[in-house]
Amino acid sequence: MHKNPNGKSRLKNIVTLLSASFLGTSGLQAAQVLTYKDLVERLTNMESVAVLPQPGEQGGLASSYDRSSRYDAKADKYLDWGANRDGSGVVRTGTDGSAVLAEIKGPGCIWRIWSAAPDKGHLQIYLDDARMPVLDLPFVSYFDPKSGPFPWPNLVYIHAGDEARGDRYVPGSNIYIPIPFQKSCRIVGLKGWGQYYHFSYTRFTEGTTVPTFTPNTLTENKAALDEADKITGDVTLLFNVKHPGQVTEQKEITVPEAGESSVFEFDGPAAITGFKFKLDLPKDDEAQRVLLRQLTLSIVWDDEGKPAVWSPLGDFFGCIGGSGPFQTIAAGLLKDGTFYSNWYMPFGKKARISIRNDSSKPVAIHCEATHAALSQPIESLGYFHAKWHRDAFMPVRDDRKPDWTVLVTKGRGRFVGMHLHVWTPVEGWWGEGDEKFFVDGEKFPSTFGTGSEDYFGYAWSSGLRFVRPFHCQALAQYNMGHESDCRWQISENVPFQTSFEGTIEKYWPNEGSNEYQFHDLYAAVAYWYLAPGGEDPYSPIAVTDRIGYWKAPVPKYCEPGVIEGEDMQVATPPLHQHYYTPLGMLWAGGTGKWSGDKEGAWGAGILNRETLELLLPVKMAGNYRIVARFTKGPDYGVFQPGLDGEKLGNPVDLYNEKLVPGDPVELGTRRFDTSRHVLSFTIVGFSRQKHWGTFGLDYVKLVPVN
Repeated sequence: MHKNPNGKSRLKNIVTLLSASFLGTSGLQAAQVLTYKDLVERLTNMESVAVLPQPGEQGGLASSYDRSSRYDAKADKYLDWGANRDGSGVVRTGTDGSAVLAEIKGPGCIWRIWSAAPDKGHLQIYLDDARMPVLDLPFVSYFDPKSGPFPWPNLVYIHAGDEARGDRYVPGSNIYIPIPFQKSCRIVGLKGWGQYYHFSYTRFTEGTTVPTFTPNTLTENKAALDEADKITGDVTLLFNVKHPGQVTEQKEITVPEAGESSVFEFDGPAAITGFKFKLDLPKDDEAQRVLLRQLTLSIVWDDEGKPAVWSPLGDFFGCIGGSGPFQTIAAGLLKDGTFYSNWYMPFGKKARISIRNDSSKPVAIHCEATHAALSQPIESLGYFHAKWHRDAFMPVRDDRKPDWTVLVTKGRGRFVGMHLHVWTPVEGWWGEGDEKFFVDGEKFPSTFGTGSEDYFGYAWSSGLRFVRPFHCQALAQYNMGHESDCRWQISENVPFQTSFEGTIEKYWPNEGSNEYQFHDLYAAVAYWYLAPGGEDPYSPIAVTDRIGYWKAPVPKYCEPGVIEGEDMQVATPPLHQHYYTPLGMLWAGGTGKWSGDKEGAWGAGILNRETLELLLPVKMAGNYRIVARFTKGPDYGVFQPGLDGEKLGNPVDLYNEKLVPGDPVELGTRRFDTSRHVLSFTIVGFSRQKHWGTFGLDYVKLVPVN
């Protein structure tokens, strides 16, 4: 396993844990005894998720979903199924302003806590019918690794921002610390606790013994939590995991145009413990997206004629091209252009990995795969499945709208996550859709979430990129264009015995009545483990349905010779959370009114004198008049322009009763060379209607002066 002085004992512990997990499959209903260290190791142990669930094992989610969504069993009808007031749904409320947020029977474990708006009111966690809470502190403090009870910053964080790329604020607070209980778990929010919550949990098979969490649990298991924090801080450490009888094979292949190549074939019983593919990607983002959809990955287990894994190559690894490097626990893209997978994939007789190329040119790929002996009988393990689709097996009932199907399958196994690609051709929020997981024929889902972005670990429709080990938005275009979101449910996987139907709400249609009416398109890869004999209804999809369906509207008006505000690069990111981002003005009735139908927008609402700095490209030295066109609106503020650290003209008041593009404004005349120049805007006054200062830049124009 992981290289450390106690490596052998850790391997022994994991094998013992996994063995205990499957004894029930042969009719020997084993009483599991799980230590806290066992539970912590499940956060990063990719092998444990392949173990088939015991009878009675269940997963679930306690959340603040809108309780007006319900199922009427007598009428067999879903009521208010798309209700969206998801911030304050609770089990019940008290007269003192408190609320019961969750009640769960044991034995079980809370794996993940999430919130979009934790506040200073206390959150109390009561375990095993105790009269006193085991944890009692402000809800927001739970998520602070510096001052809260969980000092592990890769497992606990207030925001999921990707600081390496400058995206310093992506709202969404997450905790990945196991909180086990033997009899029961009750979670209470006192007055002022906040809004929006998720508590993902597992209910173990009756007879399982787990240690009830106490504050001392963290001290006694610090080493295990430190190890988990270390791995989640650098998931490439999983490349060093050693399995019994492990062998790594490498191969150089060239996949012919319109052809397929067998990459690896292995005999079993064994398991693929990871693989990597490296290829030269085009520099152009769009060309990357096309190629990564033309290349498809296929894996066939044993003597099955149909692949259990089939996906466009990029989508399988969690991106569609143009994302740049990112690292998550299950899959990712390294800086050197290597795609990697850490999924544990057992098989009984043989495994065959192949790649098809539907492009017009051959593609050279460096391939590497690691396989190893099984640590337990194949009968105890599920076979890995991953399938890409667009709009397959949608619910046929009108009262189930707006559910969009991610996965339908039958048999016994575990759902372990999804990659969702969203194409939004015009600016607007694509999400809000709750995830709903129906397990073993449930009429009402045992997992009912609060929003698409909440499922993926962030919040408030943020259009910024972020990367965390268990969830990411590897590609983000500010909710206008491509979004690529992943969630890996490793410890918090969803077990099922007979069937699983996973959906996520999709509010908007696939097509608008015209190119500017808001609409979007989904494509998903679902990942799950399934026992032999289970039903996987998904088949490969033709290349004509994988590419070419995303088409951006052509702007009605583009001012010639200008630098578009939405294309200007930020020189120094502003301190405030609302970054300078492209914003389509189509929703404001702006077709043909703003150049390019977009503006560059920024909200400066907290710190007065806050400054936005933008790089001003100058292609040829000379004297130029600086002309700018801004957006005006009721929440727009007053800004002082500047150039290279000096004031430029007078303050510009962007207030207007209605949202409109303003008239061009002369900012002054300057002589420029071709070195680096910075155009700045400092807020010096708020909107007359609100304590707010939105800023919108349509374009900048440099007019030569003789």
